[in-house]
Amino acid sequence: MTVFMLNQSRIFAIISILLLFPMQLYAAGASNSGLPVPRFVSLKSDEVNIRTGPGTRYPISWVYRRAEMPVEVVEEFDMWRKIRDVEGTTGWVHKTMLAGKRNIIIKGKSAKIVRIDHEKDAKPLLKVEPSVVARLVECNKEWCRILVSGRKGWIEKNSIWGVYPDEIME
Repeated sequence: MTVFMLNQSRIFAIISILLLFPMQLYAAGASNSGLPVPRFVSLKSDEVNIRTGPGTRYPISWVYRRAEMPVEVVEEFDMWRKIRDVEGTTGWVHKTMLAGKRNIIIKGKSAKIVRIDHEKDAKPLLKVEPSVVARLVECNKEWCRILVSGRKGWIEKNSIWGVYPDEIME
């Protein structure tokens, strides 16, 4: 009876190690690119498959059809990146489908004013509709300079998604 219990304990220990090993590999690859996580990037292609897990064996859960859309990398595993979009949807994408370009998307339900300078009373340059994607140029504490429709101007940081609230870019 003691030998049987001893063998059972060894078998249980071996099974536990084998089951935990993939999780340890997963954790070890959590930030294998050397880049900060989380971070903002953009989609490289007009068609990007989003999968339920980090690999082609996982089913496609969503297909993005908007090149240059900003997304947030929230996790990494090997050649795969778990991303989150402006609506909070998450999924896994191969790293080759992402570009390091910093873009933003206009938030809200109404048009936002892009101004000539980073002050509330600065001259308006143009109105930008919700969901428009623009290139991020620089940010200070409360404003970001963007490039949209070939024109550079300043927009309040709280009107856009694709930059962190405390992030400053020069």
